[in-house]
Amino acid sequence: MLKKIRVEDAIGTILVHDITEVNLNREFKGRAFKKGHIITEKDIPKLLNLGKENLYVLEIAEDELHENDAALLLAQGIAGNGIHFSDEVSEGKINFYAGRNGLLRIKVNALEKFNLLGEVMCATRHNNTLVKKDELVAATRAIPLIIKRKVVDTAVKITLDSEKILEVLPLQPLKAGVVITGNEVYKGRIKDGFEAIITKKIRILGCTVENILFAPDNVEIIANHLNNLIESGTQLIITTGGMSVDPDDVTRQGIQKIGAKIEAYGSSVLPGAMFLVAYFHDIPILGVPAAALHYKITVFDLILPRILAGEKIGRAEIAKLGHGGLCKDCRKCVYPLCYFGKGS
Repeated sequence: MLKKIRVEDAIGTILVHDITEVNLNREFKGRAFKKGHIITEKDIPKLLNLGKENLYVLEIAEDELHENDAALLLAQGIAGNGIHFSDEVSEGKINFYAGRNGLLRIKVNALEKFNLLGEVMCATRHNNTLVKKDELVAATRAIPLIIKRKVVDTAVKITLDSEKILEVLPLQPLKAGVVITGNEVYKGRIKDGFEAIITKKIRILGCTVENILFAPDNVEIIANHLNNLIESGTQLIITTGGMSVDPDDVTRQGIQKIGAKIEAYGSSVLPGAMFLVAYFHDIPILGVPAAALHYKITVFDLILPRILAGEKIGRAEIAKLGHGGLCKDCRKCVYPLCYFGKGS
């Protein structure tokens, strides 16, 4: 409720507008008190010196909250594991930061429901974005200066029902093994290009490359290499080559032969349409097609961090990548500062 009140009687009430200070001697003009400021006893002398004997203030009813108090409640509901925020609220706004290196996960459906309420908002970075500790990942605020408790309670319930809207998942430092297939490489006719590319991508994300094996286009040998990696304690297997529809591309058959379950063969991402995801019990096996030799970023780069964050990838997860899954093949690649892979 808006009310005109003597400055001396205004302690504990809220300003509804900025109060400007003009000091001609120091040639200063600026904001002395901002909208939403809660008047304290020590503010009274300065307000009187500014010529403010009366103020227009707000009184908060029992069923209402000040924007800053509302923002704190919203933030506590939104922030999950691996997220931190400051208790210092500015004009009803709070920023969220990554509490660790990892993969940012957004409960997108819950975020939409939250924002549909209208008097609260939360803006985030894209789901499944790799982030570093203390990076800004999201922000929330209460939009009106005074907001009904019922709206805030509903917003908080949405966050709790979804088990928080934001979290940063740590990447698991798995022991990886690589099987590079193809007669042309195995027999030394051409130099392999996969090893340097794949091992670099794996190591950047904190994994170790325990073994690299080469195999001809032979189902038995490919299967034997995969079994050897599994028996040696490998936690992540990457295969390269032999993923197309040519009759002599048999990497997929080698993966099937060891009893692995193929969750998806073929992806809705370009480059990387011939990508494969399989599991031998809980060991992920990723089949990387030849596109990884020619493009800096492919579907492999979109899926690998999610695997390391502990997500089980299947056909549904691959299908969702179609929205935003077309790389423009820019002359100068600026990924991740582009739309690629960020539609889901």
